[in-house]
Amino acid sequence: MRKLSMIIFLSVICILCFFTMRAAHQVFRTDWQLPKTVDANLDQQRLVLITQEMDTPFWNEVVTGATNEAKKEQVSIEVWGSYGNNKEEFLKSMEIAIQSKVDGIIVQGLDTTDFKNLAKIKASFYGIPIITIANDVPMEDSLRRSYVGSDQLLAGKSIAEQLVRDMGERGKVVLMLDAEQEYYQKQRLEGIENILKQYKDIEVLYGHTVDTTKDEVIKTTREILNLQPDVDAFIAVNAHVVGTLIEEISKRYQIEPYYIYSFDDGPDSVRLLQERTLDAMVVQAPEEMGEKSVQLMMEWLHNEEVPLDKNGYLTDIKVQEAENKNE
Repeated sequence: MRKLSMIIFLSVICILCFFTMRAAHQVFRTDWQLPKTVDANLDQQRLVLITQEMDTPFWNEVVTGATNEAKKEQVSIEVWGSYGNNKEEFLKSMEIAIQSKVDGIIVQGLDTTDFKNLAKIKASFYGIPIITIANDVPMEDSLRRSYVGSDQLLAGKSIAEQLVRDMGERGKVVLMLDAEQEYYQKQRLEGIENILKQYKDIEVLYGHTVDTTKDEVIKTTREILNLQPDVDAFIAVNAHVVGTLIEEISKRYQIEPYYIYSFDDGPDSVRLLQERTLDAMVVQAPEEMGEKSVQLMMEWLHNEEVPLDKNGYLTDIKVQEAENKNE
């Protein structure tokens, strides 16, 4: 009996050794392929789109473009962000995305030290590629892979040219800006100034707001109207202030004599243009931005487009005037 048990035991050992050696042989064979888990992993690749401006007309279109392209690419995309330009919540969302080790981050650029450190240090440490969308930050400060959005310098030039066509080559123009301008505002401003400085009889004034809260915009607008009652035109370089700007002007004067311009990325811009209280605005291509950013991110992740163009991929812009604005 004891001898039989020993024979059975040795037989089991031999069988186990046989299958172990066979499995090892399969692993180390040069023509052996891993099970097809790569495709499953690709399906599970996770992108995050992060914005400061959830649920605005402009960013709703960005989200539509990004989610539609994500479906085509069969990749997961989540939309995170904050409401009303809450920078702290926005940066927190970005940090969570990095700590979660997502595959790629598409993010509205924020020209602050905290944002740049998150992009340049933390995201780079985890090897997470970042593409900025709509609002860019300098590549050398953030190490972002690329930018998808408008040529903001050209956008500034275009709106200034429209103003000159409407107002003529003489007048006072107020540019409404943040006290601490973000990169996209600096680019727009440069474009506007490049056009207006060509006209010696156009005087350019600046209205600086500490932030875009209603009280701050009202305060700045009142100061301008008190000091410069003969102003002819306004350009809201930061489109988020244009609604409050127009509301405050209308409390004191009729809107019609003023030439007022902005860009379509403000929450009120489209409505104000339709109401003809805004004379014209630069219309961008937010849905195209969303589509292109996801497409480029997937090309990067699949090594199809490496490196991406560090200067960015520019989407269409045009100037749209208010309908029948001269009636």
